[in-house]
Amino acid sequence: MKTVSESRAFGGVQGVYTHPSGACDCDMTFGLFLPEQAEDGPVPVLWFLSGLTCTHENAMVKAGAQRWAAEAGIALVFPDTSPRGPGVANDEAYDLGQGAGFYVNASEEPWMQHFQMWDYITDELPNVLFSAFPLAEAAQAITGHSMGGHGALTIAMSFPGRFRSVSAFAPICNPTASDWGRKQFTAYLGKDEAAWAGYDATLMMRRYGFDGPMLIDQGTKDQFLDLLKPEALAEAMAARRQGGAFRMQKGYDHSYFFVSTFMEEHVAFHAQALLG
Repeated sequence: MKTVSESRAFGGVQGVYTHPSGACDCDMTFGLFLPEQAEDGPVPVLWFLSGLTCTHENAMVKAGAQRWAAEAGIALVFPDTSPRGPGVANDEAYDLGQGAGFYVNASEEPWMQHFQMWDYITDELPNVLFSAFPLAEAAQAITGHSMGGHGALTIAMSFPGRFRSVSAFAPICNPTASDWGRKQFTAYLGKDEAAWAGYDATLMMRRYGFDGPMLIDQGTKDQFLDLLKPEALAEAMAARRQGGAFRMQKGYDHSYFFVSTFMEEHVAFHAQALLG
């Protein structure tokens, strides 16, 4: 692992690191904020998964999470959204290929060699983090925005007991019924829709639910509402009687202005689950 940069922030350190990834067969980059409390021992960790076109840097710079994480004594992990590099398959469209990994394990060419983001996020990167940094593996939470919200929800529901809490900002809620999903799943996973079900938060909610507190914020002026399909997940949560909150925030769009507005509340929500 190589250190790209380390900067003092709110008494802690915001770092950026690269490492060779066996899962994605290329070098991967991630951001990690360690609060001052990490100098005395392992601290809880909150994962932030980003959305389409983003790198590790977008949320790290724009979400404003470090201030609140520092106060709570929580680390923040900002993974990249896909494999990258000249030898990695790509597409001219913004919503497929590099920057659009959708947190799945691709099984179709030309994607399968590198696009194993599910394994990277759920297995390889955790092994790197918990072996190299003072992080408490038993105290994890996860959140994300848009495509990253989809990733956070599906991963949290797939690993009962791993995450104490889950939240999402404007997640892609029902990708098997949306152009933000059907296009990518067909490319990455093939035409057999049975292989898609484990990557759909609405279907996962109907079948499994989440064994902890859940918080979802969605702006009413989000320009991508028809693609996100929040109503599908809200209906699934109600049908399952899932504990949690699904909040429609009046007047907010899909941008990081929306994310940063409610970030303090999300960090506090996770801090209660991680430290309470």
